[in-house]
Amino acid sequence: MLRTPALIAIAIGALLVTTTPAVATAKPPSGVVDALQRDLGITKDQAINRLANEARGNAAAPGLSKTLGDRYAGIWYEGAESALVVATTSAADTAAITRAGARARVVPRSLAQLSSVKEGLDRTAPPASVHSWAVSPQSNSVVVLTSDEQAARSWVATSGIADTAAVTFEASAERPRLFYDIRGGDAYYTSEGYRCSIGFAARRGTQLGFTTAGHCGGTGVTTTGYNRVAQGTFQISSFPGNDYAWVATNSNWTAPGVVNGYSAGILPVRGAAVTQPQGSICRSGSTTQWRCGTVQALNSTVNYPEGTVSGLTRTNVCAEGGDSGGSFISGDQAQGMTSGGSGNCSVGGTTYFQPLGEILSAGGLTLVTSGGTDPPPTGCQGYEETYSGSLTSNQSAYQPNGSYYQATVSGTHAACLDGPSGVDFDIYLQRWNGASWTVVARGDSPNPDESISYSGSAGYYRYRVHAYSGAGAYTLGLNRP
Repeated sequence: MLRTPALIAIAIGALLVTTTPAVATAKPPSGVVDALQRDLGITKDQAINRLANEARGNAAAPGLSKTLGDRYAGIWYEGAESALVVATTSAADTAAITRAGARARVVPRSLAQLSSVKEGLDRTAPPASVHSWAVSPQSNSVVVLTSDEQAARSWVATSGIADTAAVTFEASAERPRLFYDIRGGDAYYTSEGYRCSIGFAARRGTQLGFTTAGHCGGTGVTTTGYNRVAQGTFQISSFPGNDYAWVATNSNWTAPGVVNGYSAGILPVRGAAVTQPQGSICRSGSTTQWRCGTVQALNSTVNYPEGTVSGLTRTNVCAEGGDSGGSFISGDQAQGMTSGGSGNCSVGGTTYFQPLGEILSAGGLTLVTSGGTDPPPTGCQGYEETYSGSLTSNQSAYQPNGSYYQATVSGTHAACLDGPSGVDFDIYLQRWNGASWTVVARGDSPNPDESISYSGSAGYYRYRVHAYSGAGAYTLGLNRP
């Protein structure tokens, strides 16, 4: 049947939105609206109207394609509220499209013609300088993103497509690559030939990485992921004495803040509140996967053949070789990383884990939680040095960077602590007296924020940041004499 403009208007008019759209009947989630306002720089009403327009336009697209037939050249959205634009190769369709409430564009090539051009490029291997290509209804062309336009033009010329004028080029510095998730319990492999398991995703500043067992690798050992893709390098490792490590990962890896629970599914990590004795706890590892039991004792010292490790938690959860470093979690609260034990998952056994809090403090790390890492507070401006970290309740961290500093002259030591709302974080300035660390100044009010100033002689000093109650990220600013 010949489709006239009048028939087109009848066919698509009920599907298209008006230029002043009505609000969708289903109220969009506030989080979506808020994010659109923030990231697109639009108002709340614009965000709501935008979502309504896009929902209707997306539903209209199949009908538009069918109704316009071989004249259809695609649709897209324009403006803050996503006004619908319909492209056609025939000017005769313009009035009907406009009456239906959409914006009309007349273009030389149909969507089918552009798709044919793209398919021709798909059949030809591109040079490395060509990053991607796609049909663009807005420009009525196939757009090639490339860092070397001359090489891209040569590639197009040898592709065999007839309409090379349909291809346009845009400069691109990107180099697309796959991203892989850091998930607790997943396997990784070391350059020394061992397989271990990931504990928890954690950041040091802006550098992403993950915790694991110290006995899995020393500083400088490199890793590949469960998929044998290059992953990272051990930057912190302590064993024996402790059994923790932190691997800094490369840009191929992202962190959703989860544990791979295997049979239990993908589990969120939302904090690190410590589970007490007889509390239930589960473990994820790349050999025996998901296993559960109870906590039997905190602060255990274990005499391994390789050396003594203190501060471990004993459980009756089974584990086997390759599970080392894997996640111990209680509910959605991160507990620690598998260290060692006895027995196996056929007959049962005892497994010890290294509590997470110690490496977070010693390494200045922040646990990545589901939905992202809470950023450190932004207070304490104007100090010469700034450090950040994350604490769980009753946990301490030492700054700068888990160590101390030397003051070679007398003068004023000043510090500012900015903690999250609703917690009680304290700060203590300690001085080495030749035998032990003694507190010389303190800020220990029942508040998240503290400041201290101390006039002292030359010597060795450090700051202790303590979470008296509550948990979260903090920022410490300090000045030295």
